Amino acid sequence: MKSKITAILALLAFSFANAQQQEVDEQLKTGKGVQFEKGDMFMEGSIKISTGGTNDYYGLSPQFGYFLNDKIAIGGKLSFSSNEVKKASDESDAINGTKTTQFGVGAFARYYFLELASKRFKAYSEVGLGYGHNKTEINSYSDTSNSITADINVGLNYFFTKNLAVSFTLANILSYNSVSPENGPSSNTFNLNLNLFENIFDTPQFGLLYRF
Repeated sequence: MKSKITAILALLAFSFANAQQQEVDEQLKTGKGVQFEKGDMFMEGSIKISTGGTNDYYGLSPQFGYFLNDKIAIGGKLSFSSNEVKKASDESDAINGTKTTQFGVGAFARYYFLELASKRFKAYSEVGLGYGHNKTEINSYSDTSNSITADINVGLNYFFTKNLAVSFTLANILSYNSVSPENGPSSNTFNLNLNLFENIFDTPQFGLLYRF
């Protein structure tokens, strides 16, 4: 009797595992042929946490997009980060380290220009404009600054299902940053990088995208 019950349980377990695998396979197949349409929306973002030693970093950057047609999307984004560099164990007690916090808001426009692998891979270029407020604390000294940023990026989405994709920011073609500190002169920086494919996976940024 026990052997029959064991066989039945094993058969049920195998059937359940097989059904789950079929469901996963079907979900993966739906990632093929994904086509954007006017009115589609998406949430995208990344989280970065790095702790240990003398440096703790926390970063969050969500954004929301709306498709005007099958290739162009516009949207808004937020960003928050905190970076604390603690004093080393051999440093004086008078040294408390450095802490920098940043909050930003912005807008972007994205153009999808290439589709590969049954439309799972979708490459895009993106233009962004943002405003940031930064605060730096060093020992008892504190300083705040405001910044205006503009950039052009190249990125990629890979769709696992029709709704879920992983995002890669591959290259920053152009960036402009204007910083106005509370104490000190303003500064402006401009960077242009046209050599995109020398090593585009050197420092990629990863995130997740959910389409609905």
